[in-house]
Amino acid sequence: MNKSKSQNQKYLILILGLLTAIGPLSIDMYLPAFPDIAKGLNTSVSSVMLSLSSFFIGISIGQLIYGPLLERFGRKKPLYFGLTIYALAAIGCATTMSVNGLILFRLFQALGGCVGMVASRAMVRDLFEVKDNAKVFSTLMLVVAVSPIIAPTLGGYITAYFGWRYIFGMLIIVISLILVAVYFILPESKEPDPNYSLKPNSIISGFIAIIKHPQFGIYTFTGAVAYAGLYAYISGSPYVFMVIFKVSEQYYGWIFATIAAGLISASQINNILLKKFQSEQIIRASIYIQSVIGIALVSTSILGLHELYLTIGLIFLFLCCQGFIFPNASALSMAPFGHNAGSASALMGFIQMSIGAMMSAVVSILQDGSSLPMTGVMAGCSLFASLIYTVGRKIVTNRASTILVEEEDVEMISTL
Repeated sequence: MNKSKSQNQKYLILILGLLTAIGPLSIDMYLPAFPDIAKGLNTSVSSVMLSLSSFFIGISIGQLIYGPLLERFGRKKPLYFGLTIYALAAIGCATTMSVNGLILFRLFQALGGCVGMVASRAMVRDLFEVKDNAKVFSTLMLVVAVSPIIAPTLGGYITAYFGWRYIFGMLIIVISLILVAVYFILPESKEPDPNYSLKPNSIISGFIAIIKHPQFGIYTFTGAVAYAGLYAYISGSPYVFMVIFKVSEQYYGWIFATIAAGLISASQINNILLKKFQSEQIIRASIYIQSVIGIALVSTSILGLHELYLTIGLIFLFLCCQGFIFPNASALSMAPFGHNAGSASALMGFIQMSIGAMMSAVVSILQDGSSLPMTGVMAGCSLFASLIYTVGRKIVTNRASTILVEEEDVEMISTL
């Protein structure tokens, strides 16, 4: 019985991981095809990059849409709806004859696919005990982190042998398999709630109530700002490694994969640490260690210590810390929201993606021919995340102490 239950949980986590990975997979797989897409659509690479921007916009806004839908209609119906939109938009991407068409279809692809990110986080809260959430999120990171290792290489081969349009054909196949798995294997973890209002005022009020919850605010913004350091790395690393350090495209791929492997390893070590330590203890240590590494990383740029393997090593350690911060921050953010996990998941995802996209844009805007924009933003993210955590925890602790004193005063007065 226990063995069967454990096996079922593995399948559930795998499907939830694939749902979470839809966004990263959709980005990483088509990145190597940018020059071929530009050539095929008679446009520039910079114009093709707008399709990435539209995808980020769609994936950020879309999560706010699906949160209320997941509360009103249950988890699976919005999944069917969103994944179907994704598949239709992928067909549009594969057949479009203009870059404007690609930009538009990528927007709808993101609006459809982001349901997987929202639903998977909500279903973790639905299907697993709160004490196990951090472990499950760590395992989901294992599935998600495989994307930057496999997807760019796979996309490169597909482009080279078949053409860039077949990348979207592959995504259609992947999403179809996920749809089948959702239908036959994934259980409905929350029944529809016909009393849940989809009126804008009610939805906005619900989001405001969630963001005002101290635990959600502290850990969501701590995790999101720290996670934005990863976006800064992804945005700036091609220039730093291939232009400044002059490594080849193939060697850059190996560097990218090695650093991603560190993120995967850390997320799995997190599962081991959770047997002896609480999420709160792990995130506190990780956020401060990451800040120290961030300072060391930006110092190499300021002091002109441009050494390839030193830079790789510091980035590796920096993102290893992310493997401890993100799953624990996600679990602690979602813990108070059993009844409205869908909305909480949507709001958390929106905040993460928005801050990440902004930091990615900042790296591009500040580009000055050095590694400082990337390393500076990475260090800034880690330091600001540690500040949010420290100040937030202090405010909550002081507030709790004040409430306790007031309660004691009431009890003393009542005994007079």
